[in-house]
Amino acid sequence: MTNVEDQVKKLPYPKSVFFIVSNEFCERFSYYGMKAVLTLFLKKALEFTEDEATEIYHAFGMLCYFTPVFGAMIADSFLGKFRTIFYLSVVYALGNIVLSVAATPPLNNGSSPTPISMIGLLLIAIGTGGIKPCVSAFGGDQFVLPQQALQLATFFSIFYFSINAGSLISTFITPIMRKTQCFDSDCYTLAFSVPAVLMVVSLLVFLAGKRYYKVKPPEGNIVSKVVKCISHAISRSKSGSEEKREHWLDYADDVYDRKLIDDIKVLLRILVLYLPLPVFWALFDQQGSTWTFQATRMDGYMFGGWTLLPDQMQIVNPLLILLLIPVFDQIIYPCLTKIGVLKKPLQRLTCGLLLAGIAFVISGLLELHLETTYPLKLMKNESTLHFVNEIPCSILVDVQHNNLDGTTVLHQKPVFQHQSVFFKSIQSMDYEISLKSVDPYSPNDTFNCKNLDQLKRYTVSAKSEEGLSLLISLDSKNQIQITQPSTPDRLEKSEDGKSFFRFIFSDLDPAIFNISLSGSSATSFNLSEASGDVEGKATVTKEILPGEYKVFLHYKNGTNFTAGTVQTYLGGSYVASLAPGTHGEGQAVTPYRIKLFTTVEPNSVHMLWLLPQYIIMTVAEVMFSVTGLEFSYSQAPTSMKSVIQAAWLLTVAFGNLIVLIITVGTREINEQWKKFFLFAGLIFVDMFIFIALAYFYKPAKSEEEKMEKEEELKSKPSTGTVNPTFQTDGL
Repeated sequence: MTNVEDQVKKLPYPKSVFFIVSNEFCERFSYYGMKAVLTLFLKKALEFTEDEATEIYHAFGMLCYFTPVFGAMIADSFLGKFRTIFYLSVVYALGNIVLSVAATPPLNNGSSPTPISMIGLLLIAIGTGGIKPCVSAFGGDQFVLPQQALQLATFFSIFYFSINAGSLISTFITPIMRKTQCFDSDCYTLAFSVPAVLMVVSLLVFLAGKRYYKVKPPEGNIVSKVVKCISHAISRSKSGSEEKREHWLDYADDVYDRKLIDDIKVLLRILVLYLPLPVFWALFDQQGSTWTFQATRMDGYMFGGWTLLPDQMQIVNPLLILLLIPVFDQIIYPCLTKIGVLKKPLQRLTCGLLLAGIAFVISGLLELHLETTYPLKLMKNESTLHFVNEIPCSILVDVQHNNLDGTTVLHQKPVFQHQSVFFKSIQSMDYEISLKSVDPYSPNDTFNCKNLDQLKRYTVSAKSEEGLSLLISLDSKNQIQITQPSTPDRLEKSEDGKSFFRFIFSDLDPAIFNISLSGSSATSFNLSEASGDVEGKATVTKEILPGEYKVFLHYKNGTNFTAGTVQTYLGGSYVASLAPGTHGEGQAVTPYRIKLFTTVEPNSVHMLWLLPQYIIMTVAEVMFSVTGLEFSYSQAPTSMKSVIQAAWLLTVAFGNLIVLIITVGTREINEQWKKFFLFAGLIFVDMFIFIALAYFYKPAKSEEEKMEKEEELKSKPSTGTVNPTFQTDGL
C-alpha cells in the first residue's frame, strides 16, 4: 500500500459536506421555485405589462450575476467564506420573507405591494449572488489535497446534482402552489412562502454544521489584484515617461511580478473570446420570461384531467440537463470525434450559439401560428357587439350606424342551445339595433314565433376598444328585449392559462342571493349590490380553473337549485346566461336554465409544442455552457481560474442586460414573433463574430502540457554531430 493510499484510508469523508450539500439543495429550491412564478407574479399580482414584467425579470437576473463578483471579493479579502455565506444568507432569507409579505394582500393594508416586492427582489439578488461563488469553494476547503482528490471530485458531482435536484423539484411544485386559491386569487403567498421557509432551513442547516467546518482565513482576492495590475499598467503606459514596451501590460513590472503579468495576458486573450457570449444568455434566460408568457397562451390539458401549467414548462431544462450531460460525454462527443466533427471546444461553443438561434426561430414560427388563435385586438375607435339569442326562434338582427349596415340572422338551434355573432371593428358610438323573428314557430312547436315578427328597435352604446355581450330574451309579456350589461366582456386570454367567467341575466328572481360554481375549483357570485360581485344585469368577471362545474342558485329561504353544468377550457373567456326555464322538450318546467357561450376561444395549440425549442435550447446549453467552462479552465493559468469564474458569471449578467435594453427599445412592437426573430438574427450575427475571434485565437498550453514538453526535451537524445576539436574557454 502506498503512502497516499494509506493517508486516504486514514482521512474520513468530511462530515461537514452533508451540511453544505443540504444547504445548497434548499437554497437552489428556494431560488428556482421563486423564479419559476416570478414573471406571472409581476404581471398578474403587480399588474405590470408583459414587456415590463420581462424587463424586471431580467433586471433581477442581471443583479443576481453581477453581485457574485463582489461576494467573492468580500469573502477573499475581508470576511472569509463562512461568514460571507452566513451574513448574505440572512439577507437572502430576509428578501424571501419580504417578497412573501408583499404577495399577501391582508398584510399590505391596501397599499401597493410593488415597492415591497422590489425591495425583496433586491435583497434576494444580493444574497443569492453574493454566496454563489463561495459555497462550492467552501465545500472544496473541507478536503485535504492531494490525499482526498478523489473524494473532492465526488463532492462536486454530488454538489452539482443537489443544484439540479433543487431546481427540478421546485420548478414542478411551486407552480402547483401558485395555482391554489387564496385571498380570491392565485396563491403567490404560498408560492413565495415555501421558498422562504426553505431558505431559512438552508441557513439553519448551514449553521448546524459549524463545528465540523474547516474555516480558512481570507487569502486576498485575485480579481482585485488583476484590476490593480491592469490599472497600473494603463496609467504608466499613458504617462509617456517610460521606455516603450513590447506589451502594454509590461509597464506594470515595476510593482507586479512577471508571472502575474504573463498570466493576465493569457486571461485577456480568453476574455476577448467572451465578448460575444452574453448574447447566448440573452436568449437562454428568456425561458423564464417570454417563453413562459408564450406558454400561457397554449393548452396544457394532459391525460387523466391533469393540466400542465405554463410555468411548469421550465422543468424541461433541468430534467434534460441531468440526462444529456452524461449522454454527450459518453456517447455523442466520442462518436463525433471519431468522424472528425466538433472535436474542438470552440467548435462546440459555436454550435451552441447556432442551436440557441434555431430554438428562437422555432419559437418565432410557433408564435406566428399562435397569433391566429389570439382574440380580436380592438384598436382605438373600434368595438365589438356579441349577440346571444335566448329565444327559441330565429331572430333577424339589423345593426346600423353611419357607414355600417350589418345584418345577420341568429338561427335557432335545438332548444337549450344558443347562437352568437360578432360585429367586428365598428366605430364606437350609439347603434340602432332592430330585432324581429323570422320563424313562424320554434323548432319544437312550443312557442309561436310569429308573435315576434314586428320590428323592435333599440339603442346600444359601445365604447372604444371594448366588447359587449347583448342578451336577446323575452320580457314578462313575451316580447323581445335586449339586455346590455354595464361592464364590457374580457376580450383577452387569462395570463396564467385559466378561464374568464361571468353571468348575464335579464330577469332574475330577487330571492336568489348567491350563485356558486363547484368543480375544478370553487367560486361564488354574491348578488347583493354591496358585494361588488354584480353590476347591473351581469356579474363581474372572475378567473377560474378550467374544467367542469355545477352551477347552484342559492335562495334566501335556504333552498338551493342546480341550474346545470358548464365546461370551461384553458385560456377561454365565457359568459353564461341565466333565463327562466319556460321551454322544455317534454320535460318538467325548470325555474332557470343556464347557457354558456364563448367570447374568446380557448387555447387550442398544445403546450407540448414548446418541447422542440426547449430541447434544442438545452442541447445548446450543454454544448455552450459546460464546454465553455471546461475550455476556460483549461486555458486559464492556475492563478486566474477564480477570475475566469467571475468573468463567466458576468457574461450571464450582461446577457440579461441585453434583454432589458432590447425589450425597452421594442415596446412599440406588439407582435412577439418579431422579437423572437430579432433575437435569433442577433445571435446568428454574434455567432459569426465569435467564429472570427476563435479563428485568430492562439490557444495557451495547459500546465500539464508545459510539464510534458519540458520532460520531452530533457529525455530527447541529441541528433547533432560532435566536434572533437571543440574546447571550452578556460580561466
